[in-house]
Amino acid sequence: MDGNDSVDPKQGTADMAAFVQNLLAQMFLNFLDVNALDEMGSRIDELEQSINDLRAEMGAENSPSPSVPSGPKEESKSPKES
Repeated sequence: MDGNDSVDPKQGTADMAAFVQNLLAQMFLNFLDVNALDEMGSRIDELEQSINDLRAEMGAENSPSPSVPSGPKEESKSPKES
């Protein structure tokens, strides 16, 4: 019994150590993936804000934005069709 008990605990300990090491490596990689996604999301938010700022600057420098004239045109079409 002693010989059998001494082999199994050592092998069991080695297996458990390998399992835990593999699990920790997977958790670390998942953590890096989540951090990368968070950083990418932040960069996308910054890019969207920059685009909105540029649109606002262009609208202030140019004549009214294209959405302003399209509103009255739609309204003027409706009475003509009626």
